[in-house]
Amino acid sequence: MSLYLGIETSCDDTSCAVYSPEKGIVAYRTASQLDHAKYGGVVPEIASRTHMKTLLPLFETVMEDAGLELSGLAGIGVTNGPGLTGSLLVGLSFAKALSFGSGLPLAGIHHIEGHILANAIDGPMETPAVVLVVSGGHTQLFEVERPGRYNLLGGTHDDAAGEAFDKIGKILGLPYPGGPSIEKAAREGDAAAFDFPRAMRTSGECDFSFSGLKTAVRLKVEELEGDSRGLPGGTVADVAASAQEAIVDILAIKSVMAVERTGAARFYIAGGVAANGRLRDVMSERVGAAGAKVSWPPIRYCTDNAAMIACAACHHISAGRTDGLELNTFPRGELISWA
Repeated sequence: MSLYLGIETSCDDTSCAVYSPEKGIVAYRTASQLDHAKYGGVVPEIASRTHMKTLLPLFETVMEDAGLELSGLAGIGVTNGPGLTGSLLVGLSFAKALSFGSGLPLAGIHHIEGHILANAIDGPMETPAVVLVVSGGHTQLFEVERPGRYNLLGGTHDDAAGEAFDKIGKILGLPYPGGPSIEKAAREGDAAAFDFPRAMRTSGECDFSFSGLKTAVRLKVEELEGDSRGLPGGTVADVAASAQEAIVDILAIKSVMAVERTGAARFYIAGGVAANGRLRDVMSERVGAAGAKVSWPPIRYCTDNAAMIACAACHHISAGRTDGLELNTFPRGELISWA
């Protein structure tokens, strides 16, 4: 049985996992950083320092859970970008040290590829497929020919969908992160209460823009507040539901367009926003009606995690694509085909 270690420290979650193509996830743990909530967003310096304290004991716990020594691994995968440079460096430096000390092959994994291959953790991913990667930092549509072969169909011109959720949540005074808070508030609201914009709806391209939605919500909240010190009762839920519907609606419109253009019979959602129940329901209905079977990872593999990195490392290393100790981090960068 081949076993691969994955390490993920691209933002504020420290995560380690051991993956086997025969058994799936053998051991997996993630330590989430809670200090950032009081700042309304991730503070890079705090994130990187916390990774430094957390990564080694977390790794030791995961290896103990798996009943493994380093010699029992077939290789190591680590996220080397995109992400926060300081956070990425902690994980990459640790992975390099393990590789150097053990002689195990090392593979740097693009964070977006990790999210895509989260759909392959519990079983083979059916390809060709269209994948919507939707998270705090990314909103992109890919045509996936097979693992390692990716064609970008469209992306966001400004804010990502998850970023829009966070900013709108802050405008409404909801707890950080905004996505789960807005989804919770929206359950009590009327999604048709406010007609928020769906940018680039008729552009004819598979691209997105969410900055205008954020501005529209802010202006509407300022109008509703007037001279009062808060929104009228029930209005927060209505704004949350209407904003969520605008985000989900445009994601579905562009996803249907991508499926129709590629003729793909499979459609996957990936990334933290894939945990949103309204998004999953709408995609199942509308993309399904376009002829594609819709799937998403278990919720524990939607947000940043090392399970997806270990799975991706298995694909890289078993195909013979590895990296040397000169491997570096990158804060931004497109996903490039390697197979």
